[in-house]
Amino acid sequence: MLRLILVPLMLLLSSLVMAFAWLGHMRFRHYRFVFALLASWVLVLPEYILNVSAIRYGYGVYSGAEMASFNLCTGVLCVALVSRFFLREPMNRYQVLGFILMAGAIALIMSD
Repeated sequence: MLRLILVPLMLLLSSLVMAFAWLGHMRFRHYRFVFALLASWVLVLPEYILNVSAIRYGYGVYSGAEMASFNLCTGVLCVALVSRFFLREPMNRYQVLGFILMAGAIALIMSD
């Protein structure tokens, strides 16, 4: 029962950390490229450990396709959140609707 909740939370956290690794350094463009590269890699290693742990722990409760779908969708959603709230980029209503539809798709994929 704990895995039903813990695995999606681990995957969501993994996606959020990866979104910061992908985009977070853009807020600090005044630093050199090497800093951005190293900062991203510092984030990627714990993200990868969390991601692999979640998938290994969740396999059997969720199928590989369910976990991969959840991971991909939360990755896109987390990129949108980081770009909107951390980078302060605008988001239009069509993008918001698209993210809502993605969340609905995940709900369908994860339901039995």
